Amino acid sequence: MKKIDYIIKNSIGLHARPAAIFVKKANEFISDIKILKDNKEANAKSIINVMSLGAVKGSEVSLQAKGDDETEALEALTQLLDSFVDEY
Repeated sequence: MKKIDYIIKNSIGLHARPAAIFVKKANEFISDIKILKDNKEANAKSIINVMSLGAVKGSEVSLQAKGDDETEALEALTQLLDSFVDEY
């Protein structure tokens, strides 16, 4: 299992469109991927779970991946989150 801490940088956080794009990307990997925030854990492959975290700008989250492509999954997801900074 691999884990990375991340601070949400885009103005609306992981809500609506950014969350949908994030979940779509997470579903491209076979690894089990989770997001943790404030002692809550969410399946990163579920839009309802991701949005229920309430991850707004400045929120600190942890991404965890476990599986054959865990490294690639975390790299792709953090790059995706970084790309949201100026778009939303």
